[in-house]
Amino acid sequence: MLSNYRQQNPARTRIWLRRRPGPRVQGIRSVLLLVGCGCLVSLAGCSFAPRHSLPTLPTDAYTRAPAPRATVSAAGPAGQAQRFDYGASPSAQWWRQFDSPKLDTLIRKALANNPGLVQEQARLREARAAMAAAAGIFYPQVNGDLSAMRQRTSSASSGGSFPGRIYSLYSGGLAVSYYPDFFGVNRLVYNGEKALVDYRRYELDAARLTLIGNVASAAISAASVRAQIVATRAIIAREEKLLKLTQTQYRFGAVPYLSVLTQRGQVASSEANLPTLEQQWAVYRHELAILVGELPAQWRDRSPRMSEVRLPARVPVSLPSTLLQQRPDIRAAEAQLHYADAEIGVAVAQMYPAVTLTAEFGQQSTAPGAFLNAASNIWSLAGDLAFPIFAGGTLEAQKHEAIASYDATVAVYRQTVLGAFQQVANALRALEHDAQRLRAEQHSLAATRAALHLSETSYREGSVDYLSLLTAEVQYSNARLGYIQAESQRYLDTVSLFVALGGGWKARPPATHPRPAATRGKSSMAEEN
Repeated sequence: MLSNYRQQNPARTRIWLRRRPGPRVQGIRSVLLLVGCGCLVSLAGCSFAPRHSLPTLPTDAYTRAPAPRATVSAAGPAGQAQRFDYGASPSAQWWRQFDSPKLDTLIRKALANNPGLVQEQARLREARAAMAAAAGIFYPQVNGDLSAMRQRTSSASSGGSFPGRIYSLYSGGLAVSYYPDFFGVNRLVYNGEKALVDYRRYELDAARLTLIGNVASAAISAASVRAQIVATRAIIAREEKLLKLTQTQYRFGAVPYLSVLTQRGQVASSEANLPTLEQQWAVYRHELAILVGELPAQWRDRSPRMSEVRLPARVPVSLPSTLLQQRPDIRAAEAQLHYADAEIGVAVAQMYPAVTLTAEFGQQSTAPGAFLNAASNIWSLAGDLAFPIFAGGTLEAQKHEAIASYDATVAVYRQTVLGAFQQVANALRALEHDAQRLRAEQHSLAATRAALHLSETSYREGSVDYLSLLTAEVQYSNARLGYIQAESQRYLDTVSLFVALGGGWKARPPATHPRPAATRGKSSMAEEN
């Protein structure tokens, strides 16, 4: 057939022969094609994510001075010595070490009903859905279409030569689009969404830990204020007895009327403390109601008393080197670093070409009966290569913006780590000093109680004046309230230490998600090249 064509069209044959490339040109084109394909393939395996690592911080110790191994002991239920078990981590239900069923009930109810916790759970589900949506870009996108149209054309389209025509058009088909991840942009976007899922999961754990700590602290504070109210009422009852004794002695001329007025003022001063304490108790009760998800009007006080809480004798203290893995807020800051890292890679990848492959297949006919005929088949294949040429510096500026955002996130991470170590160091020293204060308050309470008893006896016998009795009375009242406050402070600082250590939260492996086909067999983002 080719020889017949040349014989019949010699001129066209010559032109065709001249335009056909010679072996040398074909070789050059083949080399260029191979080089281009090689470059494309090599770039396809690259990832533009920067290989940043977490900032290193010295984590050898919590405090500059040697960490305390144990506290001093004192009399009373809250006076036992506490021993610090370094290297051990708190249990997941660390609050049970306080041996209070009422406290355990409050915390369980708060974990089930607290609105803030429900909000964090919803945000985690939202982040997981966004990650699943981002994973869809790794797979071909298939869309179906069916349409029917009835149309009349105007005679103006043929210059008036033919009348208008009415016809029907039936169409249907499939469209497939695919975005090859040559430069890792899709993978980076997916990794960023995955980092957000990790961030939300750690934020949920941090919110849970904070909630438990707040419930325990509010319950202990409420118990402390209640104990102070009981003690204040007992002090007032004692002072009223002394007032009656002073009035009796005044009637017999043993003391001046000034002593009566002074003792009456002391009773009024103690009574004035009651409304303040009762207001504090109401505030803590209302706080507990909100923490467990109830209105203050619905709250029935179920908080424990001070006598129903036990001080943990052994306190596990995680090593500084493991604190970074045990604090959910630190892990959340780390997840933010991974997200910011991926954003830099996305900004850099925007400077390189993007490839889109599309394919369409379907049927189109003017009659329903001919819709499935082979003559009605339509199809198309298309490939698109888009690459930036000039953007006025926008892409470069976006890259610098992503880098600056990463630097800010690094600072947030460092600040979170520093704050965590500060909280642990403060709590350790606080427990050490709380025990010393409680011992001193216990000695003071014992001494002032004995002095008050002796002063009362001597005052009745007339061997001491009223001023000595008043002094002993005031000292005893202050010592009684100071002992209760020191007692509750040991409990509160113990709670603070558990929370500062991560509260028994341990880094769980990320929830299993189906990995996109394009990323299977790949290692971590830092290992891809």
